[in-house]
Amino acid sequence: MSSTRFGDALVRANSSNVRKIYTSWGRCRATLPSTKIKQEKEQINRHAVVEAVPVELISQTKSCTKSQLKKIHIDFDNTKEAYKSKGNIELLRSLLVLKLCTIDVVVEKNKELMELSKKVLGRWMFEKLMKMTFYGQFVAGEDHESIRPLIRKNRAFGVGAVLDYSVEEDLSQEEAEKKEMESCVSEAEKESPDSDHREKKYKAHRQFGDRRGGVISARTYFYADEAKCDSQMETFINCIKASGGASEDGFSAIKMTALGRPHFLLQFSEVLVKWRRFFNFLAAQQGKSEMMVLEQKLELEQLKESLTKMGVGSKDDVENWFIGEKLGLSGTIDLLDWNSLINDTTKISNLLMVPNVETGHLEPLLNKFTAEEERQMKRMLQRVDVLAKQAMENGVRLMVDAEQTYFQPAISRLTLEMQRKFNREKPVIFNTYQCYLREAYDSVTVDVELSRREGWYFGAKLVRGAYMYQERARAKEIGYEDPINPDYEATNRMYHKCLEYVLEEIEHSHKANIMVATHNEDTVKFTLEKMNDMGLSPTENKVYFGQLLGMCDQISFPLGQAGFPVYKYVPYGPVNEVIPYLSRRAQENRGIMKGSQRERSLVWKELKRRVLCGQIFYKPVY
Repeated sequence: MSSTRFGDALVRANSSNVRKIYTSWGRCRATLPSTKIKQEKEQINRHAVVEAVPVELISQTKSCTKSQLKKIHIDFDNTKEAYKSKGNIELLRSLLVLKLCTIDVVVEKNKELMELSKKVLGRWMFEKLMKMTFYGQFVAGEDHESIRPLIRKNRAFGVGAVLDYSVEEDLSQEEAEKKEMESCVSEAEKESPDSDHREKKYKAHRQFGDRRGGVISARTYFYADEAKCDSQMETFINCIKASGGASEDGFSAIKMTALGRPHFLLQFSEVLVKWRRFFNFLAAQQGKSEMMVLEQKLELEQLKESLTKMGVGSKDDVENWFIGEKLGLSGTIDLLDWNSLINDTTKISNLLMVPNVETGHLEPLLNKFTAEEERQMKRMLQRVDVLAKQAMENGVRLMVDAEQTYFQPAISRLTLEMQRKFNREKPVIFNTYQCYLREAYDSVTVDVELSRREGWYFGAKLVRGAYMYQERARAKEIGYEDPINPDYEATNRMYHKCLEYVLEEIEHSHKANIMVATHNEDTVKFTLEKMNDMGLSPTENKVYFGQLLGMCDQISFPLGQAGFPVYKYVPYGPVNEVIPYLSRRAQENRGIMKGSQRERSLVWKELKRRVLCGQIFYKPVY
């Protein structure tokens, strides 16, 4: 992707109110899924925490002889194996910190308590105390050099690292709201706030300007200026280089809102949603609104006739749109074909044209853009491109974190464009799917199908989601449909449904890859069961697992020692500058630990075992 070619929509108006979509003639997409290849699965060695049971592998064809693969079972109750990377002091620290995370007053007043401790103890003693407790539990160190010992130790026990520089601005709510409103409102909106075609979901609202509200497990960036975005890009580059130096198969994570002014993400998200809505409108005209999203195939001739009647373009114009993209050769157009009509451009503001369902005309989302706003959009795309190239050069896989639903359509589309460019030979770019969203499954299936047609490697990270309380409150107060699943069980079902779909794609094509990012032991067991059923070996490195540093070691280390690719999110940064991160970890652990005492009970069990075995001064050997 570059500043002059990035992935979506060139739409221009002419004097007769008939707009044309200028399409790229060079791109041609297949309309059938890529050939699915079934590879023979490798056997893996027996390990102390692995129970191996012979099982028949699904045959490549009905006539093939079935191979044998050892069935993998991980014993998550085997504390000796789960904690053999931890010394007794580390286990005692885990017990203390995780217990403190269940005490309401400590969690609710954690920032105030840390500030008081700093004043009473002084900076040196405060930092010493933090390194012995919360900082030592959840943060790897202050810089790239100080985190190396922990990374080496975890790697020796089968656990990799996703480096995350966790320094954040410690803004007040008022400061955060001010920055958000300044960065999410364009000059045109400031001059004429009611003269555009914007939807309220995709506009900034001061009462939700502090995007940290109700969010405990995701870092938040607020736009200051272009120089700050360049600085944050350099931080991401340093993480990528450090990940490449730490291991041969590292990951690094980025956030789009750190790389540019977020008003472009808001506006482009609205454009994408409105184009999708227009496709649904046309599908309903053909009586196909009740079908699954990828089964909605619009009859091409009927579609051309509808677009012409609505005044979207002349008959010749509409004909040229589809001919130019080599679309509709089968006589039908589906959602993926439709999305490809949003095309390449050198003037980014021309992306922001939307179809008006009532009139059929294409209208500008905003009346005008300043030259500086145009440059800001291009710089954001350039920074994304630089990071993707750095990941390629350093042999690191880049995960693009998910964010709020009013940013996410644009984030996902930009990530998809990076995947189309950089995932041709191997999975480099991973998109994140939040399974608490009602549309999660549709998003996964559409993107997988596009990767099949175009022949690139699909990469996904599955999470439950970080913004539920904020999203629900915003939807209710501002007045749009709640995008979140109705309850936790519905989110679990959605997670498992998306996960199973991608696992099946891995089984058939071996060009899909997934990071199962979860602290839920049942979900991990579900994944292992499906991998066993499908004959997917951990040594194929198609299915990865991820947890946060300092949490759920009883899941991470048994998986790693059994040969599964598993990674810890490894935050680092100076003690005094990662306090906002530590504050969130305390809050997140309260929710997790109040619901279950399992992790603490396993740590106690291992400590008692060591005392009874005379291992009072146990130290890990690696």
